[in-house]
Amino acid sequence: MSARKDSKVALVAEIKEKLQKAKSMIVVNYAGTTVDKDTQLRNDFRKENVEYHVYKNRLVLRALKELGYDIDEKLLEGTNSFALSYDDEVAGARILNSFIKDNPNMQFVFGTLGNEVLSKEKVETIAKLPSKQALIGQLLSVLNGPIRGVCVALNAIAEKGQN
Repeated sequence: MSARKDSKVALVAEIKEKLQKAKSMIVVNYAGTTVDKDTQLRNDFRKENVEYHVYKNRLVLRALKELGYDIDEKLLEGTNSFALSYDDEVAGARILNSFIKDNPNMQFVFGTLGNEVLSKEKVETIAKLPSKQALIGQLLSVLNGPIRGVCVALNAIAEKGQN
């Protein structure tokens, strides 16, 4: 094999490895984004353990197909970048959604979550979800409500009995 082909095979293997480790991947068309805006976005991603890369579309397509994803090749056309979330499944989508509000030239293309391919619309929906930490906090608050109510009622009964 030629050195060029070897480097492409190695890059596909690297992309596959990253996709297997990532909980989700979000693909965006970044046409028209300035270097300053891109740097700001990369900094936001680093804070949330999200990797942001620009790869050749064909290499990503090959990696996705080798991993068994059913991807329409037309989705991977144009100037795409890839956000890989490792800790919080929605972190990449949430950060991009916030960024896109101020930079409408960047648009969602599609995403993956686990082994599922997400349409642009599904990505936009999950992008509006709160962080994993916030969801856990909300769940704990909901679970704590009835327990607190029982404690308040028992305390009121105990105080009434003492009077």
